[in-house]
Amino acid sequence: MTKVVIFSNMYPSTEHPTYGIFVKNQVELLKNNGMDVEVIAIHEPGKGPIEKIAKYLSWGTQSLAYLIRRKKSIRITHAHYAFPTGIISFLGKKLFNIPYIVTVHGGDLDKMAKKSKRIAGFTKRILEEAAYIITVGEKLKSDVIQDYGISPQKVEVMSMGVDTSVFKPMGQEEVRLLLNVPLNEQVLIYVGNVIEAKGLLELVDAYYRLKKSYDDLLLYIVGSQKDQRFVDVLKEKITNEGDEGISFREPVSQTELAKWMSAADVLVLPSYHEGFGLVALEALSSGAKVVATNVGGLPYLLKDGAGVLVEPRDVESLANGLENALANEVTRTQQEAIQQVVQQHSYELIVKRLDDIYERNGKGTFK
Repeated sequence: MTKVVIFSNMYPSTEHPTYGIFVKNQVELLKNNGMDVEVIAIHEPGKGPIEKIAKYLSWGTQSLAYLIRRKKSIRITHAHYAFPTGIISFLGKKLFNIPYIVTVHGGDLDKMAKKSKRIAGFTKRILEEAAYIITVGEKLKSDVIQDYGISPQKVEVMSMGVDTSVFKPMGQEEVRLLLNVPLNEQVLIYVGNVIEAKGLLELVDAYYRLKKSYDDLLLYIVGSQKDQRFVDVLKEKITNEGDEGISFREPVSQTELAKWMSAADVLVLPSYHEGFGLVALEALSSGAKVVATNVGGLPYLLKDGAGVLVEPRDVESLANGLENALANEVTRTQQEAIQQVVQQHSYELIVKRLDDIYERNGKGTFK
């Protein structure tokens, strides 16, 4: 009997192995802990507007058909992203009285809801009708409560969690040899989509400032290059500087990413906005230092000295933060803060909290 149905507009496929990987990781976590879970998701990004509309229509039709066929056996649905994914769960409640929860990831409020008053209105209605709301960061929780008038009693902060069996410290020399990364260089790594909103133009400028003092510095940019216009601008900027210290890598599997995290001295996340900053958590769990912008959930994640916070869109602040991380060893107090953060977001704790949320808000019994 199906007990939980997960709806997501992002989910990995063979062709796009990192697309929404954080949702798949959580689904696998639930299944591995005995939960009966069905997933209906979009498995590829889609390029042009017509293709995107077509994929959403196909996914929406498939989702509604599943709800119609299995409405009596579904105990709860879980939508990742309030809009547009939450529309399916909303319809499930209105048509078949199936309760739902929503995980707000950031882009659904920071970008999607700001596209139009109509989308903002849909988002508000979806959040109002949800039995419970999970936000991946403290700032998002505040936004849900203050901007959308949702009761604090039905909103909880919970990240997607970190798999500490995968993201764990490994011998830096060993993994550098495996990845063909120079042993004696200082290595910065960025992980994420290669888009302007991630602060990569500022990162490149900060990197060249640091190169004046650190001639052994390397920067690896690991992520999907979907925005070809911006990628061209970024690579032209690098070419004009005439430096070969910056390298690009396509997205890699979680296992490979963990190696890159351990190989790096510092992970840098210079985003303009960030719901939580999962890669920062994964880097901390892997033993890398983290320098990130003071936006979204990052100041909560990196509090008490767990990482170095810098101002967004500020090259000087970013360069200073990176220099601070490169020049100083992690203190015992900072290491204790890092360990506490990792433990708070461990898979073991996340699955217990999710199970409790499903149990409290689902229709019928889960036992």
